[in-house]
Amino acid sequence: MNSARDSFDGGFRTASGRASLHGDPVPADPVRSLAGQGFARLEPGQWLALAGITAGDAERWRAGWGRLPPDRWLRDGGRYRWRRHSCFVHDTADGVVEQVAHRAHWQPVDYNALHGGIERMFEPIENDVCTDPAWLRMLASLGALFASVSAADRWFIEAHQFRIDAADGVGRPTPEGAHRDGVDFVAVVLVDRSDLRGGETRVFEADGPRGIRFVLEQPWSAVLLDDRRVIHETTPIQPGGPQPHRDTLVLTYRRDGFLAP
Repeated sequence: MNSARDSFDGGFRTASGRASLHGDPVPADPVRSLAGQGFARLEPGQWLALAGITAGDAERWRAGWGRLPPDRWLRDGGRYRWRRHSCFVHDTADGVVEQVAHRAHWQPVDYNALHGGIERMFEPIENDVCTDPAWLRMLASLGALFASVSAADRWFIEAHQFRIDAADGVGRPTPEGAHRDGVDFVAVVLVDRSDLRGGETRVFEADGPRGIRFVLEQPWSAVLLDDRRVIHETTPIQPGGPQPHRDTLVLTYRRDGFLAP
């Protein structure tokens, strides 16, 4: 993905005289924005409404980010990432979401030059979260939304809980750099952001120079991405206080089965 990263570095546009991706950074109609330009940035209330959950539902899950095990697969030698991972299947016709047997997370090298080609087995997301009716409703609601943008009979969903910690100086939310995930759609949801600097989200065209940058600051704000059309990354975080960390929930939806070797 180096060519895409070079395009971003050389052609990213801001309001300082350069051109950005079209559209309101926080659109009134997120579905139309996602369909039209390949991404939609959501305020907390928008995210909760689209996900079909309440703030109370979301807050019920928050404590789990404090119990994530360390990511032992980091190839850059870092000790800044903690995570869990689980998989689900959503039948869009009847809306049913089912958790599937725990499996490794795998990406091809073409999409993840740093960690691609490795079957990485992470600890599963805690059972009381995966079986929570609100959690399953969230996965189904997003599946229906994505199917309204690009029809699919079934979604293969991977859910990732991440904590990036900058206590040792620097934490990298996307150590692989600017990338696509090799899926159809991605939702990145901010769960918590504390005592840190940096962590800027960047989204730009997969086949063009235009892009947009912003910081997700409020819990349960989010960005939805059409992974076929845009590339994304989040810049490193640095300490800004005694407990610098950034917690996110990342959900990927793919119609053609789970990525596998």
